[in-house]
Amino acid sequence: MTSDDIALSWVLASRSPEQLARFYADLLGTNPKPGVAAHHWIVPLQGQASLQIYTPSRKRPWPASGSALAPCLQRRTTADPLLELQAWHQHVIQLGGRSTEEPRLESFGAECWLEDPEGQSFLLLVLRPESSERTI
Repeated sequence: MTSDDIALSWVLASRSPEQLARFYADLLGTNPKPGVAAHHWIVPLQGQASLQIYTPSRKRPWPASGSALAPCLQRRTTADPLLELQAWHQHVIQLGGRSTEEPRLESFGAECWLEDPEGQSFLLLVLRPESSERTI
């Protein structure tokens, strides 16, 4: 097996996979696609990555919300990172997300933790144009 055979994707448990896929697709400016089953949807990400949203088998326990892994949606700005994050934050709220804290300015840009419509935590990050960080 070579690295060309391996792709990285995120998986996210959902009680309403199609609806949640549309939420993330709207946030990311892409279109969700049906997956391998009626309870599986794929949100394409930049490059070869994807977010796979599924309903877990009834034979397995429901995954704990907000565990050790959470998506980070980020962009770089050419303007004020806090103002851009505040506008992005409002867009998330309009789509049905919930704020768990107010957007805040940090040395690298601005960030804010939110929850999607099903209570899963995710981070919005807006990097300053001069930041040397590609990802955080």
